[in-house]
Amino acid sequence: MSLEFAILGFLNYQPYTGYDLKKIFDTSIRHFWPADQSQIYRTLSRLTENGWAEMEKIPQDDRPDRKVYSITEAGRAELLRWLSGPPPMGEPRSAPLIQVFFAGQLSDAEVLEKFEGYAAIMRSILGLYDQVTGQLGPFQQEIPSPREHFFWLLTLENGIANMRANLAWAESVIERIKNGEVPQK
Repeated sequence: MSLEFAILGFLNYQPYTGYDLKKIFDTSIRHFWPADQSQIYRTLSRLTENGWAEMEKIPQDDRPDRKVYSITEAGRAELLRWLSGPPPMGEPRSAPLIQVFFAGQLSDAEVLEKFEGYAAIMRSILGLYDQVTGQLGPFQQEIPSPREHFFWLLTLENGIANMRANLAWAESVIERIKNGEVPQK
């Protein structure tokens, strides 16, 4: 359901094609809400069926017609209703934590390798987050609102804080394993 509102949020700025929306997702919100092209097109179809968006075909000579989507008044009202409502909270799920939960069945060396890999992934994600700010440039030119940019960057700030906390936790576990603090069977 949140994908619908992410798309409506972008369409509230201006009309876009599905291809353009994919590029915007990849350069602005993929650090917390990735979407593939097929998800975007399926959701655009639903938004159109619900009357929250409309599609205009723009003929092109050398290519298939462009399908440009724009938000309707009903879509704008639905977006504002959703934005002003309570935050949609899902059940927290973490595949890595399922592995941690049952890691007592592995040797210390295997667990250490797992946590070192986990820490490396966290460092890599933090590196990607550093790149996100630079990638917002072209999109910030399309939507030149400093207020919008402020809230965009709050999501990045949240992602960085969460990754840093996860990395600190993984590094503390690595130290405890290396120091022999893991109880044996």
